[in-house]
Amino acid sequence: MKRNAGRGPTTVETHRTAGRSPGSTGIAVALLSSAVFGLSGSFAKSLLETGWTSTSAVAVRMGGAALVLLVPALLVLHGRWHQVRENWKTIVAFGFIGVAGCQFFYFNAVERLTVGVALLLEFLAPVLMVLWIWAATRRRPGLRTMGGALAAIAGLVLVLDIGGEIRIDPVGVLWGLAAAVCLAIYFFITAKANDSLPPLVLATGGMLVGAATMVTLGAVGILPTGFNTHDVLLAGRVMPWWVPLAGLVLFSTVLAYVTGIVAARTLGSRIASFVSLTEVLFAVLWAWLFLSELPGTVQLIGGALIVLGVVLVRSDKTAGLPGEALEEPEPYA
Repeated sequence: MKRNAGRGPTTVETHRTAGRSPGSTGIAVALLSSAVFGLSGSFAKSLLETGWTSTSAVAVRMGGAALVLLVPALLVLHGRWHQVRENWKTIVAFGFIGVAGCQFFYFNAVERLTVGVALLLEFLAPVLMVLWIWAATRRRPGLRTMGGALAAIAGLVLVLDIGGEIRIDPVGVLWGLAAAVCLAIYFFITAKANDSLPPLVLATGGMLVGAATMVTLGAVGILPTGFNTHDVLLAGRVMPWWVPLAGLVLFSTVLAYVTGIVAARTLGSRIASFVSLTEVLFAVLWAWLFLSELPGTVQLIGGALIVLGVVLVRSDKTAGLPGEALEEPEPYA
């Protein structure tokens, strides 16, 4: 599963039936997943601007989504509770780093940066993964991977607009890079999930752990908490606070995760991960429509370079990204 901002369900590895080609239905479901994942930044920012903290937003988002998914997860686990006992470490790591950490850092980045810039920083995760694998294995990446890494780094410089007219909050940049690190770890964790742990159970368990982590850290005073019931400004209109909160839970989490799982199983994780790159485009579009936010021209060019770099890295089968051995060869070289 992916991601993103969401972190998302598209990195849980699935085996494709030999000879099956991805259909238009699978692509449509993957695009839907990216579209609703991309909404999370806009929904969250409208709440953060009224006094909500990232801690509270993540706790309610994940806790609410876990409650919605709890019944189907329990049905999947009927008579198979040993799967939880055998994989509890994976569930805890997934929830603590991939859910709580990734979302908390991303929401903090969104609070200080535009939604598009924050998400682009998080999307550097595959490049960080390649650099880590290179350092750990001493195996030099292929030319495509190295070219992709350089393109992503050049894009990052443009996104940050160093020396330009746009002033980027350096603390927000650090939050965004921290989200990228968590997302990279998230990918490594989910790639290790096997057939003994259904994706729906991993997602639900991770959300419960993530929500519990945020509530605990907030309760003991390690992280700041706060929320209110003030109206929010969204899409140029004043709305009740529960509208973006409901959207964050039902659309950007529950629907996003479920459609992401379906997309991964229909298309295979490699193709699904490529389609998931459209989340950046959707996030920028939603931020423009709902928050009147739009990155500058230089930042948009930098964003295009980052996406190109990630495409090159993900298309290089010699990069050694987790789970690639599980996939049938794709027609993309």
